[in-house]
Amino acid sequence: MSKKVVIITGPGFQDEEVVYPYYRLLEEGFTTEIATKDGAVVYGKYGVPARATMSTQDLNANDFDAVVLPGGFEAPDRVRLLPEVQEFVKEMDQQKKLVAAICHGPWIMISAGVTKGRKLTAFWSIEADMRNSGADYQHKVPVVIDDNFISSPHYNNNGDFMKAVIAYLNNQ
Repeated sequence: MSKKVVIITGPGFQDEEVVYPYYRLLEEGFTTEIATKDGAVVYGKYGVPARATMSTQDLNANDFDAVVLPGGFEAPDRVRLLPEVQEFVKEMDQQKKLVAAICHGPWIMISAGVTKGRKLTAFWSIEADMRNSGADYQHKVPVVIDDNFISSPHYNNNGDFMKAVIAYLNNQ
C-alpha cells in the first residue's frame, strides 16, 4: 500500500521547498496531497503555483503517514496560525508519524507545541525561536533526524532532506 504524505503550505512559500519535495515524493510512488487554507491555489515567492488538493480543514492524522512543512518565511508564519494545522501536527507527532520541516517550516512545529526537548534544525534566523521553544537546536548541519522528526535549514539541503524523508518512509 502506498504511503500518503501531505505538504502543508500557504502564500509566499519557498518555491524550491514545495516543488522538489512534491515531485520526489511522487517519483517514489507516494500519494501526495497539498493542503492550503480553504484549498486555495497559493503562489510561491517566485510565482510558482501550488494547486491544493485539499483544505487544511480536512486534515486528519489517521489519513497520513507523513507531513512536510516547507519554508519561505511568509507561508509558515501564516500556516502556523491555523488551529487545525497545529492540532494536525500535534496528532501526527502523538501517533509517531513523520513530521518533516525545512527552513522556516519548524515555526509550525513550535506553534503546535511539539519541539520541546527535540533535536531540530531550521533556517538560522529562527534559531532563537527554536531554542526558546525548548528545542535542542542543531546549527549548520544539512539534516537532523530525531525519531519521527526530520529537519533541514535551507533548500540548498533539499537533496539530504528528501533522502532522509524517503528513507524514513520506505522503512516504515
